[in-house]
Amino acid sequence: MTFKRRKIAGATLCALTCLATERGAAAAESPNSADVDSGQSVIVTGTRASNRTQFDTLAPVDVFSREEIAAVESSDLNDVLAQLVPSYVVQRLPMADGQVFVRPATLRGLSPDQTLVLVNGRRFHRSALLGARGAQAADLAQIPTSAIKRIEVLRDGASAQYGSDAIAGVINIILDDAVGAEISAHHSQYSEADGKTNELRAKYGLAFGTDGKLNLFAEAMQSDPTSRTRQRADAIAFQAAHPQLTVPNPVQRWGQPELDSQHLGYNASVGLGGDTVAYSYALFTHSKGTSDFNWRNPDTSTSVFKTTTVFPGWDVRSIYPVGFSPQYTNKSNDAHVLAGVRGNLSDALAWDVSASYGRNAIDYGLHNSINASLGPNSPTSFYLGRLTQDEKLVNANFNYAWNVPALAQPVNVGFGAEYRNERYAVRAGDPASYAVGPGAAMGLDANANGAPGFSNTQAGRWDQNSYAAYADVEAPLTSRFTVGAALRYEDYSEFGDTWNGKLSARFALSPDVGLRASYSTGFRAPTPGQLNTNSTSQGLDTRTLLVFSSGRLSNSDPLAVMLGAQPLQPEKSKNLSLGLTWKSALGLSGSVDLYDIKVRDRFSTSASFAVPAGVANPLRYTSVNYFTNDFDTSTRGIDVVGSWRGRVADGTMNLTAAYNYNKTEVDGGSSAVATNTTQRLIFEERLPRQKATFSAAYDRRVWSALARLRYYGSWTDSTGNATGDIFQRFGAMRFLDLAASWRVTPTQTLRFGVDNVLDKYPDEAVFQASRGLIYSRNAPYDTDGRNLYVDYTVKF
Repeated sequence: MTFKRRKIAGATLCALTCLATERGAAAAESPNSADVDSGQSVIVTGTRASNRTQFDTLAPVDVFSREEIAAVESSDLNDVLAQLVPSYVVQRLPMADGQVFVRPATLRGLSPDQTLVLVNGRRFHRSALLGARGAQAADLAQIPTSAIKRIEVLRDGASAQYGSDAIAGVINIILDDAVGAEISAHHSQYSEADGKTNELRAKYGLAFGTDGKLNLFAEAMQSDPTSRTRQRADAIAFQAAHPQLTVPNPVQRWGQPELDSQHLGYNASVGLGGDTVAYSYALFTHSKGTSDFNWRNPDTSTSVFKTTTVFPGWDVRSIYPVGFSPQYTNKSNDAHVLAGVRGNLSDALAWDVSASYGRNAIDYGLHNSINASLGPNSPTSFYLGRLTQDEKLVNANFNYAWNVPALAQPVNVGFGAEYRNERYAVRAGDPASYAVGPGAAMGLDANANGAPGFSNTQAGRWDQNSYAAYADVEAPLTSRFTVGAALRYEDYSEFGDTWNGKLSARFALSPDVGLRASYSTGFRAPTPGQLNTNSTSQGLDTRTLLVFSSGRLSNSDPLAVMLGAQPLQPEKSKNLSLGLTWKSALGLSGSVDLYDIKVRDRFSTSASFAVPAGVANPLRYTSVNYFTNDFDTSTRGIDVVGSWRGRVADGTMNLTAAYNYNKTEVDGGSSAVATNTTQRLIFEERLPRQKATFSAAYDRRVWSALARLRYYGSWTDSTGNATGDIFQRFGAMRFLDLAASWRVTPTQTLRFGVDNVLDKYPDEAVFQASRGLIYSRNAPYDTDGRNLYVDYTVKF
């Protein structure tokens, strides 16, 4: 510990100091956050200066106002960003275990956990779920949209400024601090007469004392499931073979889950005298949901529906005569609390100290299932266990405005240090959920069928500590030329230390046109959950319609080591960007940014291995794998953003357009992604390379209207079979959304709208139709058709 502290102190003293990461939150709450200069907002993300706008910042930053956020029908922040940010893609993934509820989202086609999420400039904790290829990212659905003042999206590498995870960019959520009260009610439903959603939102902001503020937030939402399903062919055959039985139609449901959620929170600040301010915020969420799993056919699922001499006279058909579709449940409790104090030591030197705690806990359950190996002693409902992610963060930051006689404006200089602790925990489920009963020796499936529980050997708690020192400088060398440099040192208890840096510059070609460029290195540290946990999953081969079980072993597991597992290391990146930005007095503004992101030692799962003969395999794995970070990628693309705001007739028109082209290629490595043609194709073409949005908003007196066109380019999907993958190419999709608002009174607004007005659906997923699915489960957009909604809002 003493040696680490000395290294931190040395790094801090050697670095040219800068405004700390979290100092941006203080600027976010200051009066300077108001819109200035032809609609250009003062931004606090990706810069340490307190007066940067979108136009003159050294890196591309998108700013979305509260009104733009509210104009998106969904209250899920993932859906909001997917409609507003062209390079942001989120998937639904029905029947994909925990990812049904913690949906994977990508920025610029990179991994979900390669984008850093901040709230009021502070790091937001991760979800407890390890998703596809082990990605463990923050769950944006835990943040209520009605509590948001604005969102800033930094589209640039920023690990040198913010630390681990900021390879693709940074999403900074600024919480509302306005005085006043608001209550809104929302109702929506798909034109297929399902997916009905009801939501109630309330917030109240008050001022107290001379400079105190308190904002309270609350939301409650209930959403019914959707179903875009046909009856499975084998279910039709089963019904024909057993006319005396009544088989449900469909036997399983593909669509959005049933979901209930509640959000509570506050955002507060109060003056302590002089320039000293205490501040705090907290967000609490509880949610629960249910999703279907694949149907078990009594005539073909022989490892479940099988009579043996071990259990004479007992047959699973006595419980499930028409088979069963397990029901997967998710109960999540999420909390994030932060408190801090900031002030000024002099007119030029500011300080900010804060501490935060974040926690995400997910309890999993399985109903309408069986552990066939236990025979008549098996329950039909199981508690599968709990995953928990805890994070503690303490930081101290300083900012100094250095007046250099040779420069017309001060050099922005600062420094800071940070301590972070991550803890990951796995709680075992019911013993019956992972038991290997006496029937296993006769071929009956062990574990809860559909999702085995976490066993007592998988349970445990694991910690990782990190210490950081960081520095940043922004220097206006001339009135037209500004340069920036950032440096960050971090030391992790599990793998050692890392240095990352960033150089950036901006040159004003004219008062209304600027060139900007940056080069940075970045990293994403493996988490305790990725380093230490084992898991079991089950899938369905769409050709044989048989269930298979896979095991993912920790890298320290003796079998994984025997198969070639190595200790995990950080992913490392190099990010180069070049951009042009402009604005005009006529209300026109925009930017074009090119980027090239190289990531090496990327994190994924290894190739799958059969369990060697003679090695114990109590869970009867069909195959096993482990995490590895042995492949490299290059991501190249372009972002184009433009807007125009002006008067049309008696109203105000706001036109916005945004386009992203993004291509990721695998450069090499020895992992499954790099060496397996199937996995490589899935990785490189699973998301559209092109995505665009165009919107027109018109506001005239008591009426306003919005039209938004969304475009998704073509992409490739696979069946997901254990072997023999088959691919299908899906063409481009266009969606039209319309909405209108009527201000009934100065304090009451009625809004109604339709998403996907033309009721567009993608091509059917022909290679997945054997299990009743109509549209691909991996689609990068909603596949439920037209959605109609109405909002009623009252302000006090």
